[in-house]
Amino acid sequence: MALSKKPVTGMKDILPAEMQIRDYCIGVIKETYGKFGFTSIETPCVEHIENLSSKQGGENEKLIFKILKRGEKLNLETAGKEADLVDGGLRYDLTVPLVRFYANHANELPAPFKALQIGNVWRADRPQKGRYRQFMQCDIDILGEPSNLAEIELILATTTTLGRLGFRHFQIRINERRILKAMAAYSGFSEEAFDTVFIILDKMDKIGTQGVEAELLENGFCRESVAKYMELFAGLCSAPDGLAYLAGKLEGFLEPEVWQNLEEIIESVRATKASDFEIVFDPTLVRGMSYYTGTIFEIAMPELGASCGGGGRYDRMVGQFTGNDVPACGFSIGFERIILILMENGFQIPGQPKKKAYLVEKGVGTQTLRDVIAKAQQERQEGAQVLVARMNKNKKFQKEQLMRDGYEEFVEFYKNPLQ
Repeated sequence: MALSKKPVTGMKDILPAEMQIRDYCIGVIKETYGKFGFTSIETPCVEHIENLSSKQGGENEKLIFKILKRGEKLNLETAGKEADLVDGGLRYDLTVPLVRFYANHANELPAPFKALQIGNVWRADRPQKGRYRQFMQCDIDILGEPSNLAEIELILATTTTLGRLGFRHFQIRINERRILKAMAAYSGFSEEAFDTVFIILDKMDKIGTQGVEAELLENGFCRESVAKYMELFAGLCSAPDGLAYLAGKLEGFLEPEVWQNLEEIIESVRATKASDFEIVFDPTLVRGMSYYTGTIFEIAMPELGASCGGGGRYDRMVGQFTGNDVPACGFSIGFERIILILMENGFQIPGQPKKKAYLVEKGVGTQTLRDVIAKAQQERQEGAQVLVARMNKNKKFQKEQLMRDGYEEFVEFYKNPLQ
């Protein structure tokens, strides 16, 4: 049986041109986040299956790549249920591993702890443009900060980073889970129905208000509650200040500090931002992870027509490991989608040294070869990027390949100097 040269479905090989852009972006990300006080950590790609299946990851828990037990622990003959076969899985995001990491090392970490984590995650999803089964995530999180300073710092750090990568005119959409719940309660939906209501609401940008209304009715919700719910969104569309409008409509269902807190985040970001973007309150923003407890936000990129990052507050997640809740908030950049946009727009890494190639014909004398290498070494020490390679028989094709890789200058050395 012949071996397959193609990668596994949903995963990809990364060619040098893309890898250079990825490395550059990671460098910018680490440098920028470092200026905001975030420090790098790393966690294993494999997590305990009970951590990954704790009903906090939303739909992602259906997409886990599960790992069989090893050695004597794996007994296929006596296995009666999945737990007899599986004890681990590939992480589907970086938040669950971070929280486990924090719970395990809290006594060794500063308070608050500002973490930066960049690494691959895996989801058994259906591949499509910009979506893979293995992909890199880039997360920053602040643990131990209960105030909205955490949200403000996360948004400013992320948007500053995107600005340094050349992105303009994007949006940060922001909402609050407690506002979502207050709107649903005001409309008459039971608390048990909230998750279903929010799943439908999350489709607003795809199916519109009429589609949301129709789907709510199809799911058996009473017409009076659905009508009251949709009236809220109709009022929001015409209101000059959406937060102020909801503060009045939801009195008795929403504590004033919730909308005031969100207003303070929005105004603080607008007043201090260092990049060209807009932050907007979006009452239809839901975010799929069930571990979010407060503020939630997303990056909307006009070039992509979709979200390419997001996050929020998850104050009860650490308590699942330790029994004591710790305030926590995080923001994740959609790294793969950002790379896709940069590649499609022909992004060029700024400040790159000129790339030069020394092509040496086979058979040149030892002294000539040493002189060529010594010259290349000297130029490298001076900051140039120099490739020394044997000259191919088809020199024209060799140069064309190198030019595609960014080489601009060629110096040729022959065994017969008269050539």
